[in-house]
Amino acid sequence: MKMNKSLLAGIAVGIVLLVLTVVRLLANKQSVEEKIYIPDVDAPVLVEVEKPQWYTFQSEFSYLGTFEPFRQNMIGSEASGKVISINVEEGDRVMKGTVMAKLDNEMIQLQIEALEVNLEGQEKDNERYTALSNQNAAPAVQAEKTKIGLKAAKIQLKQLQKQLASTTIKAPFSGVITKKLTELGSVIGAGSPVVEITDISQLKLSISIPERDIQKFKVNQNIDITAEQLPETLQGKISNIAVQADKSHNFKVHIIVKNVGMRLRAGMYGSATMQSSQKITSLSIPRRAVVGSLKNPQVYVVRQGKAQLVPFSTGLSEGDFLEVRSGLQANDQVVVRGQINLQNNKNVKIAQ
Repeated sequence: MKMNKSLLAGIAVGIVLLVLTVVRLLANKQSVEEKIYIPDVDAPVLVEVEKPQWYTFQSEFSYLGTFEPFRQNMIGSEASGKVISINVEEGDRVMKGTVMAKLDNEMIQLQIEALEVNLEGQEKDNERYTALSNQNAAPAVQAEKTKIGLKAAKIQLKQLQKQLASTTIKAPFSGVITKKLTELGSVIGAGSPVVEITDISQLKLSISIPERDIQKFKVNQNIDITAEQLPETLQGKISNIAVQADKSHNFKVHIIVKNVGMRLRAGMYGSATMQSSQKITSLSIPRRAVVGSLKNPQVYVVRQGKAQLVPFSTGLSEGDFLEVRSGLQANDQVVVRGQINLQNNKNVKIAQ
């Protein structure tokens, strides 16, 4: 009886300790959860806004654009096989003709050796039958067949030699390896990309010109180019003017610029400057309001307490001012600070 009482007492103590442990763990969990910061995704982001304003662009007109590579190509393999050597890495500079990779070509070399042995025999047969035919000791038809067979074998040899050459992948122009798309030991097929080469020894400044100004531009015309990263003015030459406008009635113009000292990079902003005797007053916004690149310029506009990402088209630029050709209205509240924390349809609070 005493043992039963002791057993029951031990069980009761164990239950009490278990309950206390559970209570302690729950309390600790609640304490930890209270200390964890969970941000409110619906909390408004503080932003500064400005309305587009009318600005008079003076006699020197600048058109803002983006520098693009002069050439950028994916270099593929003309042959199929196993990559037995690859000699470049991303960031390497290569000259035209540099051997970048090689494929296994042992079987092609063996075929060439076998065909060369066959050719040697056919050339001797050709000499022999030609001599016999001249002496009327062998039919002329046989001599003609031997010559035709010899020509066919030589053509086949040229084909194999071309296949052999295609197993060596060379740079078609000088540039920088911007992507390495295969590795040593990979088995690739004909047409498989191996590397991407980008040539920025020259750059193309791509600008959008409004319909009203397009007649000022001519192919091969020299034009001044400036970039924020360079203190001096560069000389560019117009290489291409689009024959068709986009939906906003802007024409793409490409200007070739020599990248002396490789100080410019693709993706940087640049401005093409042109002198004019007229002044243009147009709606404009601060350049700092632009989100993304000038290829597809966008801004955040506050509407009904939310940030809406709105595309627009640009024209002239001067200092911090960008001309608005379409997409925005004079009463729009354009976000000029705080965009880094914004997403489309995000709640916002305008700083006073």
